Amino acid sequence: MKKVAEIVKKEAMLFVSLLAAIAGLIITPPKAGFAAGIDWRTLGTLLMMLCVLEGFKKENVLKPVERLASKLRTLTALSLFLIFGVFFTSMFVTNDVSLIIFVPLTILLFRSGKREEFILPVISMENIAAIRGSLLMPFGSPQNLFLYGQARGLSFFRFIFHMAPLSVMSAILLVIFVLVLYRKNVREEIIFSHESKKWEADRKPQRIIYLCLFILVLLVIVTRTGLWWAALIIVLGAIFIADKSVYRRVDYVLIFTFLCFFIFSSSIAGNEKIAAFLEKSVANHEYWWAIGLSQIISNVPASIVLYPFTKNFAGLIYGADTAGLCSLIGSLASVINYRIYVREYPGRGGAFIKTFTLISWAFFVIVVIPGYLLTRWKFF
Repeated sequence: MKKVAEIVKKEAMLFVSLLAAIAGLIITPPKAGFAAGIDWRTLGTLLMMLCVLEGFKKENVLKPVERLASKLRTLTALSLFLIFGVFFTSMFVTNDVSLIIFVPLTILLFRSGKREEFILPVISMENIAAIRGSLLMPFGSPQNLFLYGQARGLSFFRFIFHMAPLSVMSAILLVIFVLVLYRKNVREEIIFSHESKKWEADRKPQRIIYLCLFILVLLVIVTRTGLWWAALIIVLGAIFIADKSVYRRVDYVLIFTFLCFFIFSSSIAGNEKIAAFLEKSVANHEYWWAIGLSQIISNVPASIVLYPFTKNFAGLIYGADTAGLCSLIGSLASVINYRIYVREYPGRGGAFIKTFTLISWAFFVIVVIPGYLLTRWKFF
C-alpha cells in the first residue's frame, strides 16, 4: 500500500485522469464510433512535439535562447523575458508547446543562478502567460482552433479584434504580478554558475534534423492539415534514424493522461441524457458553463461538448480561455506544466498545486468579471 501511495503521489494527475476515464466509461458504455470522439490529432501532435523537444534538450538546440536569457542580470528582467517569451510564442505555436519550450529553460536558469525558490511562482506565471497569450490567435490554443473552425463567416482579423482587450489586459497584469513578486528589490541580481553545454561539431546533423522536424510540427499545427498522421510517421522515423535513444526520454505518462481525459469527455458527450440537460441549461449561460465544466474535463473537451448548445459564441470562447486559471484540470497546458516540474522535482507536486492555485486564482479574480462583461460584445 505504501508503494501504491507513493506512485499516486508522484503521478497524481495521471491517477485523476484515469479515474475520470473509468467514470466516463461507466456513465456511458462505449458504442460503435466511440474512438472517433477522441482527439487523436492532438495526441499525435503532442507526441511529435515531446519527441522533438527531447531531442532539443539532448542536443542543446535551444542554446541561443539560453545564452540570451543568461545575459540578463536581474531576477525581474529574467522573469519578464521568460514569461513574455511564453506569452508571445503561445500565440503561434499553441500554449502547450510554448510551455514545453520555456519551462525546462526556466528551471535550468534559476537552478544555475541558485534562486530555485522563484521557480514555482515564475512557472505559474508562465502558465498564465500561455493561457492568456494564446487566446489572441485562432490557432493559439486547441479550443480556439476548434471554435474558430466552427464559426463560419468569422474573419481572422475580426477574431483578433475581439480577443485583443483580454490579451492586452493580461499582459499588463503579468508585469504587475512580476513587480509584486520582486517588490523587496526589483533590481536584485542573479549570477549564473554554469557554463552552457557546447555544441559538438559531429552532432550538427542531429541538430539540423530536430530543427527541421520542429518546423514540420509547427506547420501541422498552423495549417490544420489532415495529414498529421503522415507527419507523425516522418517524425518518429527520422528520430529513429538520428538517435533512437530519445524515445526513452519522452514523457509517455503525459500522453496517457491526455488520452484518459479525452475518453472521459467523449463518454460525457455521447450520453443522451447529459446532452438533453445541456441543451436546456447552456444557452445564454455559456461563459459560466465553460469555466465550470472545464474544471471537470478541461477547456478543450468542454468547448467541444458545449458548442452545439451555444447561442452566445463570445460567452463560450471567453469562458474557455479563462477556465484554465482555476485549476490544473481547467487547461491541459497546465497539466503539461505540472508534469515538467514534477519530473525535475519528484514529490513536490503538492507545492506546485499550492503555488499555482494561489497565483492563478489571484489573476482569475481580477479578469473574470471583465471577461464576462465582454460576452455582450457579439462576434457576429
